[in-house]
Amino acid sequence: MQHFFIEPSQAEGEWIRLNGSDVNHMKNVLRMHAGERVTVSDGAGKTYQCVIDSYEDKEAVLKIESQEESSTELPSRIYLFQGLPKQEKMEWIVQKSVELGAYQIVPVSMKRCVVKLDAKKAAKKQERWQEISRSAAKQSGRSVIPEVIPVCTFKEALEQAKQLDVILVPYECAEGMKETKTLLEKIWPGQSVGIFIGPEGGFEEAEIEQALAAGAHTITLGKRILRTETAGLTTLSVLMFHLEE
Repeated sequence: MQHFFIEPSQAEGEWIRLNGSDVNHMKNVLRMHAGERVTVSDGAGKTYQCVIDSYEDKEAVLKIESQEESSTELPSRIYLFQGLPKQEKMEWIVQKSVELGAYQIVPVSMKRCVVKLDAKKAAKKQERWQEISRSAAKQSGRSVIPEVIPVCTFKEALEQAKQLDVILVPYECAEGMKETKTLLEKIWPGQSVGIFIGPEGGFEEAEIEQALAAGAHTITLGKRILRTETAGLTTLSVLMFHLEE
């Protein structure tokens, strides 16, 4: 069933009026007609089962058949703090992390990041990443669209992470799979979790020291060194499996 997003204010009584590019997609690309059913999420946790009633001007009029609280979100909010990677890897990371249940993606400029973005380029990149997040949320049946916030410094990222319950830093120099498993098993549904992933060159020792001082825990993901675009998704997968109700 096709899945669309709206603002909460667009659901009024028994009706939803869908507008914007989704109407063109529904009408001219998917060629959906009156009587066909769609799923609509309001981005705040509610999901509506609807039937297309009609098309009016640039709107699609949907009749709400039922509504429910979404069951597709993880019981914990997971924040991915991703060191800026080279080329277009960030687009792939955003797409897959949304599919795996990340609540928010935070692009972080770290010491060993090759990519350096000025304010104008960073704004354009963020806009592109947010659109990818929206598309991935639709495809995977999410009830919320994870936010990709503006690129920040490592110091700013740590300040944000201090508000979370758990901070994890997969680190190639970390040891102790038993200790890592014990730590992950202690994370329970409802806790907020931050995952810090270094860029291609990894973390500098000073960054690890700063993270530890902020309350982070270094963990190992095994004996193999994972690429930056793999490490975060691996950690998300482990947490998804552990936390999923």
